[in-house]
Amino acid sequence: MNSSAAYQPSFDDLGRHLATTPFVVVDLETTGAGPEARITEVGAVRVQGGEVTGEFATLVNPDAHIPPLISVLTGITDPMVADAPRIDQVIPPFLEFARDAVLVAHNAGFDVGFLKRACAAQQLAWPGFPVVDTVALARGVLLRDEVPNVKLATLARFFKVAEAPNHRALTDARATVQVLHGLLERVGNRNVHTLEDLLEFTRGVSAERRAKRTWASDVPALPGVYQFVADLPDRDGVVRRQVLYVGKSVNLRARVRSYFTAAEKRPRMEEMVRIATGVETTVCRTALEAEVLELRLIAAHAPRYNRRSKFPDRQQWIKLTDEAFPRLSIVRQVTDDGACYFGPFSSRAGADQVCLAIYEAFPIRQCTTRLSARTPTGRCALGDLGRCLAPCDRTVSREAYLEVTDAVRTSLTVDVRAVVRSPRARLEQLIAQERFEEAGRLTARLDAFVRASTRARRLTALARCPQIVAACRADRGWEVHVVRYGRLAAAAFARPGEWVPGIAADAAAAADRVAPPLPGQPAASVEEVERVAAWLERPGVRIIDIEGEWAWPLHGSIAPDDLPRHALATSADAGGPGPG
Repeated sequence: MNSSAAYQPSFDDLGRHLATTPFVVVDLETTGAGPEARITEVGAVRVQGGEVTGEFATLVNPDAHIPPLISVLTGITDPMVADAPRIDQVIPPFLEFARDAVLVAHNAGFDVGFLKRACAAQQLAWPGFPVVDTVALARGVLLRDEVPNVKLATLARFFKVAEAPNHRALTDARATVQVLHGLLERVGNRNVHTLEDLLEFTRGVSAERRAKRTWASDVPALPGVYQFVADLPDRDGVVRRQVLYVGKSVNLRARVRSYFTAAEKRPRMEEMVRIATGVETTVCRTALEAEVLELRLIAAHAPRYNRRSKFPDRQQWIKLTDEAFPRLSIVRQVTDDGACYFGPFSSRAGADQVCLAIYEAFPIRQCTTRLSARTPTGRCALGDLGRCLAPCDRTVSREAYLEVTDAVRTSLTVDVRAVVRSPRARLEQLIAQERFEEAGRLTARLDAFVRASTRARRLTALARCPQIVAACRADRGWEVHVVRYGRLAAAAFARPGEWVPGIAADAAAAADRVAPPLPGQPAASVEEVERVAAWLERPGVRIIDIEGEWAWPLHGSIAPDDLPRHALATSADAGGPGPG
């Protein structure tokens, strides 16, 4: 594990100091502001360390008429630009003038946007200059009682600029240089000393958050898991290290660094970074190992700033009870009681939807009373409506009722077609009557059932396998994973030239021992098994060794896109039996 809390930054980590950074302050005059507008003048001043080192100025022939209002504003007329160079003659020397510099402009989006479009029109690659907008910088530095607005003329008066802006490119660029220097003097006492500081300051990143970016400097640029931690007092007042947030990445350094920049915009992450006292990282051999480790760490620590995967045990299951007259029950835990379990579901509402789909196909009882095999009782309203077989009053024999619940068990474990096809007549009726909302609710239940079936088949298939050893080619070699009862037991990476079967054998020998779980249940959290299954199902994965049978029933599920065809097809059309 790698901790970055006490890292001593190097000069390279500190970034480019503003005093040694070249800036090119640019201003454009144009024929307007729309997408069809053209550039009529370019003015730029190159400065470094507070000194002017060069100027660039030229009129530009826009090959278009300059509107009278623009001429009145800028003083640039059609005759003035008639013999001027066109933009395709201006852009290349300007890019050379601005080479290796930071572009600065007042309302930079306007000027940089025109320059980018001009480059694109000539099929020139935009150099990707860092850009500083003096409008954004002024808004972050100056108070409302100092300046009423951040217009260039207002800022020029505030900083007592010698050459006032007059809507001509070079003059405005010179004025913007002095405004820039005045603003940089203001940000110095806000811990803005490098170009990186300045860029993040203009994007609203606090000084405290920027200062912590050096935590990422000694983090490796490798796949793995990172943990933001803080030394905080617990309920007893004892200071302990707490995990605030857990994440994963294929490039730990880049991901951790992003938390200290404007790229991270989530308010809760701003708060988390402010509280954090360090970052700990764990390098993983494969991306799947990182995914699984992230899930396990979140489950173990329940970090306050993680929203997903914190409570993997909060699952719902549909249980077909083991009693004289079985029924469906929604439970929170699977036990070894001989009953049939179907799921899991992340919410009670999802389980309820699937139960409704099953009730649509099979008239089993919905009451919660434990019925006696000997003593009959009165039937309920569902029995009177014909939506329940009413075993309570012995309308049907126990044997006949169990035949129906056996069909339910088959639908939950082997063949989904009976449930999917059962509402065909009702769906056709609703569609014919243009009762589309009701038809939508009915198909939503079927969709929930199909998706739950797919999930259950994936989990059960892996849970039946004591061991799977598989490999898949990656960018720099082969990823190797050992899976036991659905749980990732080991991960390895074979570099070019290494013998993959030997690496796999070593990984299997060193893998975690995994005790057999309950029948049909995996030995890991549902999310972990789903990540493992997704990796195993990727194209190019090769099975090296397998114990058990990794397979699904032929009709154990269907693709969601095939649901309409199955739901509206006759038995003969879909090639199989209808509901029992």
